[in-house]
Amino acid sequence: MARAVGGERFDVRAECARIGVSTKTFYKYRKRFSDEGVEGFYPRSRRPLTSPTRVSAAVEDVVVEARKDLDGEGWDAGAEQIAFWIGEHLERWPAGEPVPSRATINRVLDRRGQVVRVPQRRPRSSRHRFEAVQPNHLWQMDGFDYTLHDGRVVCVLQIIDDCSRFDLALRAAVSENAADVWTAVLWASSRYALPARFLTDNGTAFSGARRGWIAALEENLRALGVAPCTSSIAHPQTCGKNERAHATVLKWLRKRPPASSLEELQTLLDRYREHYNHRRRKTHLNGLTPAERYALGPKDGPGDGPTPWPVKILTAKVSSSGCIGIDGHLFSVGRRHSGEHVTVIRQHRHVVVLRGNELLAEVTLSGTRGYQRRHARTA
Repeated sequence: MARAVGGERFDVRAECARIGVSTKTFYKYRKRFSDEGVEGFYPRSRRPLTSPTRVSAAVEDVVVEARKDLDGEGWDAGAEQIAFWIGEHLERWPAGEPVPSRATINRVLDRRGQVVRVPQRRPRSSRHRFEAVQPNHLWQMDGFDYTLHDGRVVCVLQIIDDCSRFDLALRAAVSENAADVWTAVLWASSRYALPARFLTDNGTAFSGARRGWIAALEENLRALGVAPCTSSIAHPQTCGKNERAHATVLKWLRKRPPASSLEELQTLLDRYREHYNHRRRKTHLNGLTPAERYALGPKDGPGDGPTPWPVKILTAKVSSSGCIGIDGHLFSVGRRHSGEHVTVIRQHRHVVVLRGNELLAEVTLSGTRGYQRRHARTA
């Protein structure tokens, strides 16, 4: 290029073919070199001179304000919630400007440095999702820890409706124990009736099904016609909606001073629950709040009678004293069978013990742990 600008004459087409560029490129860079010198060879921005579709600075200011307002209150501040916030605060919106899409809001946040980069997650297509088709078809319950001002760790018990994400109960408790769990269930059911099914994890206050005994929650629910069910062991994704609800509550609580007592914590939880149920709109609910979707119905409910207990079959080893222990109950099958492996068939409190096809014992568990008498054998 220096040779050409300096006045040297040569075959431009042949020279371009030798160095592998087009004649159009040659003349473009010849003009740049003449005007700018070596600087003309540096790559130039491909950004257009004008961006007619770009939102105005006033619109960007309101989007950033919405994010800061939501985050300051402890709520999720993603593009969807920002769009709902704008719809509720139109008095702050520049006149004549349309509400931007989710993608536009994300671009604004990115330009303003408001996006927090996170590691790439599993694609949503790889998840096996489920959702109840109507309110009160499935409730989910779980608890999470909370630290009071004096350092004491207490528990918050949360029950949500799987279909509407309606927060049915958010109760402060000393721990995740059977009595407080049942109290929370009664609190929710007295206001919103009963569900058809009730999903929990395998915490001891919720279920003993995988440990060989029956939790009070399971027994009470079945007596009311509600079918209890549990997630797989070490698989919190089954209760993912509840786990996500915990994260939202905890984020909101962290923006406020720690409560000094259970009563003060319950006051905070009541404030959160009121706002979440009646003010927080959700995209997957077509912009409705959880309370609006829950009220739409139609609502499901428990069966007409008690839910039948499943039959469980397991193998047990007879002790040296000729006894078998089940759920804290001990009963004898005969010392002559000590060391043998027998089949135990159980349905709720009714237990039958077999060796092969021989009936060794039949017993009804009393519910009071200790030694149980066998049923009388008939000839």
